[in-house]
Amino acid sequence: MDIFSILELIGGLSLFLYGMTTMGDGLKKASGGKLEIILEKFTANKFMAVILGMVVTAIMQSSSATTVMVVGFVNSGIMALSNAVGVILGASIGATITPWLLSLSGIEGTGTILKLLKPTVFAPIISIIGVAILMFGKKEKNKNVAQIMIGFSVIMFGMSMMSGAAAPLSEVPQFKQLMSMFSNPILGLLVGFLLTAVIQSSSATIGILISLCATGMITYATAIPIVLGANIGTCATAMLSSIGAGKNARRSALIHLYYNIIKSVTFMIIFYSINSFAEFELLNKTAHGTGVALFDTVLSIVAVIVFFPFSGLLEKLAYLTIPRTEDESRDDDMKKHISKMLDDRFLNTPEFALSQCKTACIEMSRYAKDGLFEAIDMIGAYDVAVAEKVLYYEDLVDHYEDVLDNYFVKLSTAHLSPKSSQQLAVLMHSISDIERISDHAINISDSAKEMSEKELAFSNKGVEEFTVFTQAVKDIVNMTFQIFEDENMSYALNVEPLEELIDDLSVEVRKRHMKRLRKGKCSVEMGFVLADLITNYERISDHCSNIALNVLQTDEEGYDIHEFQENLNAENEDFYKKIDELKDKYKLPVIVKKSEEVKKAEEGMKDGEVKKTEESDVFAEAELTGKDSKKQAGKESKKQADKADKERKKKEEKAEKEKEKAEKKSKAEKKEKSEKKSKDKESKKEKNTEEKDKDSKENKEER
Repeated sequence: MDIFSILELIGGLSLFLYGMTTMGDGLKKASGGKLEIILEKFTANKFMAVILGMVVTAIMQSSSATTVMVVGFVNSGIMALSNAVGVILGASIGATITPWLLSLSGIEGTGTILKLLKPTVFAPIISIIGVAILMFGKKEKNKNVAQIMIGFSVIMFGMSMMSGAAAPLSEVPQFKQLMSMFSNPILGLLVGFLLTAVIQSSSATIGILISLCATGMITYATAIPIVLGANIGTCATAMLSSIGAGKNARRSALIHLYYNIIKSVTFMIIFYSINSFAEFELLNKTAHGTGVALFDTVLSIVAVIVFFPFSGLLEKLAYLTIPRTEDESRDDDMKKHISKMLDDRFLNTPEFALSQCKTACIEMSRYAKDGLFEAIDMIGAYDVAVAEKVLYYEDLVDHYEDVLDNYFVKLSTAHLSPKSSQQLAVLMHSISDIERISDHAINISDSAKEMSEKELAFSNKGVEEFTVFTQAVKDIVNMTFQIFEDENMSYALNVEPLEELIDDLSVEVRKRHMKRLRKGKCSVEMGFVLADLITNYERISDHCSNIALNVLQTDEEGYDIHEFQENLNAENEDFYKKIDELKDKYKLPVIVKKSEEVKKAEEGMKDGEVKKTEESDVFAEAELTGKDSKKQAGKESKKQADKADKERKKKEEKAEKEKEKAEKKSKAEKKEKSEKKSKDKESKKEKNTEEKDKDSKENKEER
């Protein structure tokens, strides 16, 4: 065998691997993401998980791809670890389809049908059709089918090249000696494992083995251990994909590894123990591609049948390798607690089931609040441990929402009183707002992390302003969740005014930041972070408003939040008074600008040293050096500044009085409008009553 034969063998392997990738990508595109959705939704039943794992792997032509997908699902929490076991077992059967396709290259015969089944005949035909569709087809679906056809053809061409390059090896004595060495079970297993781990494909290893079978120098004594080793080597891909992932993702990769190790080692121990006293003649026979494919298929099917009842042991083995942490145990206990609280058996007594739902919603709101406050406290003092805690709370809140949503659907079909039905509607609307508040906690945590990584910080004035803003947000959250627990209607009226004030604060904080930005006292990057924080604060207050309005409407007919909110703002006389009171409570630091005279004096003092001051300083206390005339000019300008400030204060007082008059006038107009509206409603009710009386009178006369 010369250098050209070696290059042909390597080239054939390259084409084979490229064809596998191309065909796999085409199959994924053709499925349109449906395979992932199917795996995500229909794996709760272990038997279904095995079937789906088998089907998905057969379509994707790669057990490694399926397992990597499972690792990703488990890592993101979409799939439970127990459900992943079934998919992994099924994937080992689905992967045996590829060796059967590859074994077609070993078909021999002169019949027309047999000739058509040979890759050298049908691969060019499929390739021509695929290329024609790819070049002239316009639809994306047709192009995906073409990609599958071309990929399959390239695989077959690669196999033919490898078989042709390996043919001269039958005449090389050293190759025969090497193959006889691999008949040692342990050595053959290691070769199969290492080759598969390197090229990341058990199908490629078996493809090479089937190509070498064409030389007539591979016996089943050599082929069987290599196939077993390939089954273990295919786990390398999943193990690599789990690096850096969560603990459950690493456990799912370990389940894949343990299953294949136990399967291969158990078979070797049983098979070669029996062979030691009852020699199998099969081992000395020349291996064929179909025989290799058959062995791989039978081994995988038997292993799944044997291990399926004991799939829980594989999960326990993974937990022994990577033990549960205290947080995981607490998380599992919490999920069990929720499941017990919302037991389906309680649906037989709907009123009690509703009270259980309310308790679960209150617990959910507390976790959302704790996560939010932890995140807010990290602004300017980021802590990785606290950030993980915030993420834990968010996951817990999401779990509460999922379980409650499903339970609400079941409970809504039960017989409930009108009041209980209204309470159920309130809970259904409120949990989505609570969950969104928890999501904003994650956003705030991310902003705190960004500040820490980029070493950003608020200016001194910015800290004062944001502290006031933060306190308002914390107060509205505390108030809202307390109202949600107690269903205090009168207290709920205080939420909407505070929400209006928070909207005003967000506008004012933005304006003040822009002024500091123009003066160079704040950075642009800090401005982006502040904008994100303000947006999250606004959204949180909006969700609090929604929850409070939901609670308020438990005593109202109908369920139109927007109409109710408009009526609340227009008809409640205390609404605007409360906003004015809140303005005093959550007052931002006063900004007093320097007078024009002081500014001119500072500009004229070129030789002086001006002390930097905050925006709240009334004067720029300048320490001037130089001539006496300049000192005197500074004193005179200070006197002029005093006079200008007094005049400015008078103007401000006058403007404030005018503003109060305008507000009183506005309130009077609103009151007049609300009275007119109520009179219209009363007249409408009287008219309706008269019409009803008239109808009832006519009905009586008819009777």
